[in-house]
Amino acid sequence: MIGLFCSSCGSMMFPKDGKYVCNQCGAEQELGSVETFTTSVKNKEISVISENVATLPKTRIICPECGNTEAYFVIRQTRAADEPETRIYRCCKCSHSWREY
Repeated sequence: MIGLFCSSCGSMMFPKDGKYVCNQCGAEQELGSVETFTTSVKNKEISVISENVATLPKTRIICPECGNTEAYFVIRQTRAADEPETRIYRCCKCSHSWREY
């Protein structure tokens, strides 16, 4: 999970009960809006991007939908362990999501 860093102690904060919570000092911060995108693979539902997208890293890549050159990304192991990971992108401008295997 991707979270924020605690402003008090610098530890990583994780989503819990609708807020980011620091496991070290107990500090809390509002989570904001959370969006979840799912996909079906062999009768299983897999969460693709479930983090608050504002906390995801960005990269320069061309969106196939609108041509924008900036997108959020996550890396997931969606296939067998001996296969490469899947990079999942989400356009910062039009919110179009796509994958690279």
